[in-house]
Amino acid sequence: MTERKSAADHDEAPSDEDDAKPGADISFPYDRMTVEQFRSRFPRARWSDARKAWFVPGRTASRRIGRWLAEIEAEADAHADAKGRDAFVFDPIDSPYLELGKAGFRIRTPYSKTVVDELREVPFSRWDGDLRIWHVPFRSYEELRRRWSDIEAAARRNEPEERRRRAEERKGTEQDIRSKLRSAERKRHRYPLRSDDLPPIGRPVVIAYGIVVFTEISGELVDPDVVVDVYPGITEDHVWGYWRPPTFEELVRTWPAKMLPIQNAEWRLPTIEELRPARRTARSREARKYAKTP
Repeated sequence: MTERKSAADHDEAPSDEDDAKPGADISFPYDRMTVEQFRSRFPRARWSDARKAWFVPGRTASRRIGRWLAEIEAEADAHADAKGRDAFVFDPIDSPYLELGKAGFRIRTPYSKTVVDELREVPFSRWDGDLRIWHVPFRSYEELRRRWSDIEAAARRNEPEERRRRAEERKGTEQDIRSKLRSAERKRHRYPLRSDDLPPIGRPVVIAYGIVVFTEISGELVDPDVVVDVYPGITEDHVWGYWRPPTFEELVRTWPAKMLPIQNAEWRLPTIEELRPARRTARSREARKYAKTP
């Protein structure tokens, strides 16, 4: 960030003279009110065209600049929070999933990946693991309001009663049978792979189940008649590969794919958009596991 004003607008201090003095530089986007506040707080500050920055003399200049920047940021946040609260009063969200708090909104919903993904996109939102609620400050109200219809719809779909109702409706249907077959197959941690296109062992890759790490290619041929309902299009040229979930460290070390994903590929390298949520999930999974360790 650079203060873009000419020497005619400021009292310029020679750069070699500033180098000999104790002090600190600061630059910020030009705004007349901010400049007036800055000059009122630091009357001895001088603009340097050579540095494209303000020079504040003094041995404690760096600390004083830091305090001033913190005050400016707090003032901007307070203004944004007041604006967001006024917007809520004018056009409120009426929902059983949202409560009004002192500093913002508290959101409690049944677990839904859609809800999590949407709330993560709201600026300054944070998850409270102890209370199991999301906190969103008033300043983020406009973005929360824009996403709320999707958040509430996903929350309602995942209410226990609604999930039980859908499960009852599916019982005995072809969809229910296929779902149970897929669930049972996934628990085996195996996956059919073309024998002439095998993934690397020990490296995170993407398959239909998400990002996994293959630990072994058994060489055992797949019987299409047995698993065709779970894996359509399987042929006798496929072999079984065995996988496990990736660790957080493996996902952090993984470079994202530079090429666009190939359509209908049985496996491929993950993109950065896929790695980010997978890293968060792996970190949470390992944190829970560590917390349970005596």
